[in-house]
Amino acid sequence: MQAPTTVRHPLAGADAGASFIKLAMETPQGGTALQRLDGDAYAQAATQLKEPESRHALRAALTGCGAGALARELGGSALEVNEFQAWGLGARQLLADAGQPLDRFLLVSVGTGTSALLVEPRGTQRVGGTALGGGTLLGLADALLDSRDFGEIVRLAEQGDRGCVDLLVEDLYPEGAPGLPGSLNAASFGKLARGLPARPADRAHALLGLLGENIGMLCAALATQHRVAHVVFGGGTLRDNARLCDLLRAICLAEGHQPLLLQDGEFVGAVGALVHAREHTLEPAGS
Repeated sequence: MQAPTTVRHPLAGADAGASFIKLAMETPQGGTALQRLDGDAYAQAATQLKEPESRHALRAALTGCGAGALARELGGSALEVNEFQAWGLGARQLLADAGQPLDRFLLVSVGTGTSALLVEPRGTQRVGGTALGGGTLLGLADALLDSRDFGEIVRLAEQGDRGCVDLLVEDLYPEGAPGLPGSLNAASFGKLARGLPARPADRAHALLGLLGENIGMLCAALATQHRVAHVVFGGGTLRDNARLCDLLRAICLAEGHQPLLLQDGEFVGAVGALVHAREHTLEPAGS
């Protein structure tokens, strides 16, 4: 008698965040397909998380603030996973894929806001964070630049000089201040308070500086506090955002830590949810 053939249904992970829904889906070729959708596109995400031939839901694990809403769209055929756990799993997977496996590190998720997670062999825990993030960037850009287009803001910042907006140490101490470089930022947007002119590009660059300096210094301090050498960055706010990434790198290096920016870092939560799906049986084999 021939043994029954088992059907290996594909797996998927989804990170339904405040701004975007990120998907990580197994492909028939054995790879992983990554996709980003608008944050309110639950019906579209649910369609993507179904097999085209059968329209049955993929075996999926969900994370993020919108996981419950997405689960309802899928008809309850998904497993929800803690967001911080998903981020830890996803970061480990992406680091391993890049040939840079780490046992212990600080993981910084720069999304709508920013969370700092201590990732260790025994698990992942949130150790700090800040309300500064992509939501701050878009909100302040709307007020200062009349733009809420992320790509436009980043491109504009590449053409700017934040020194025309920020008040620097050399502006306060033309003769030089003991122990402080003249190029050090003394007050973000301080020159605007003095009525000095600034181009939109300069304001955009200063916005990235405001985020990068505060996020970078906070996370470097947390890395020192928890005695970790590596600070690993991910999150959608870093996508195609070279100036912000460069600033975060520079601050970490200056504070004695090794920065790493994850490839496909905005999909860390989705990849972690996929890893979680692989580690848990969501339906009987052959169903």
